Amino acid sequence: MFFFDAREKELVELVVRAVGESSDRAGAILRGLDWLGRAAALVVDCPPLTRPDQQQANASIDALADHLCSVAQEVAELGLPTKAVVGQAYLVAKINFIKALEAALVGVGAAPELIARTRFEIGQSVYSRLAEELFIAIITDRALPRPVKDRAGRFLHRIWEQRLLLEIDDFAPHLEAAWEARNKVRPVLGTMLGSHEVFRLFQEAKDDRFIDFFNGDDVPLEQTEAFEEFLFGLAHEEIERLRAYLAERHLAALSPEEATRILGGDGVGASLGDGPEALYTSYRRRKVKATYRCMMGVHGPKHTAEEYVMLSFLQRSGARDKI
Repeated sequence: MFFFDAREKELVELVVRAVGESSDRAGAILRGLDWLGRAAALVVDCPPLTRPDQQQANASIDALADHLCSVAQEVAELGLPTKAVVGQAYLVAKINFIKALEAALVGVGAAPELIARTRFEIGQSVYSRLAEELFIAIITDRALPRPVKDRAGRFLHRIWEQRLLLEIDDFAPHLEAAWEARNKVRPVLGTMLGSHEVFRLFQEAKDDRFIDFFNGDDVPLEQTEAFEEFLFGLAHEEIERLRAYLAERHLAALSPEEATRILGGDGVGASLGDGPEALYTSYRRRKVKATYRCMMGVHGPKHTAEEYVMLSFLQRSGARDKI
């Protein structure tokens, strides 16, 4: 299991023991592990993105950034290096493998603590994939300044070259903390001011830097609106629609069930979903809406909340390895 760290190796061993080492479930896990190992070997066998010599390595990183900056955001996946694409496929396979571990544990009624460990590992991988998407969105955004895009390129280079070793906490722990906290907050909507949701985020967050970014009187309106999207799991247009409904009917509060009825169920489910995959769905949905607003020049956030935070850190961080 050269592709797993010590914590992940221990988890696999514990799961195999929990389901019974000679059981069909254990056999399926070991076969899945073998397949995942072959996928990891493909990542290792891909040509490296840089050469060993430091001067040549820096030139290679700059060349990679030059290339990615010229790629159209709409078809970014077609412009990625082969090593990046193969690595992304491996990461999805890893997520599916750990989900299979979770299903096996649930099937035998294993201890909740062990099931929780598998869910934590799923989160690590999903958040790593999400952070990678953030960096790709930044470096392929034509409107952003080149120094910021170059820094995003350096993070992408590190992720792609060290795919089997790196996870979200190695390069963007504040994002991981924000996503973990958001997954524990079930929006109640209510007055649509977000007071309850913000309070719960502060309670759950292990790192307040993400939330603090949006906390102040001088935060631009678009960034505040992006944070509201993150908070409620709804698009800006849907939030405005619900607020208008409250005002028109002189109501004090709104329940999730009422919101579902008003919006026709579209989008509310994402705000009420649980787990890393629900948050990933929410991010993708918010990103599509933000891109549309940029193209059409309509009111509302032009980036997701995560992108606004990441852009700020990249502008201030230089070329540090962790932000």
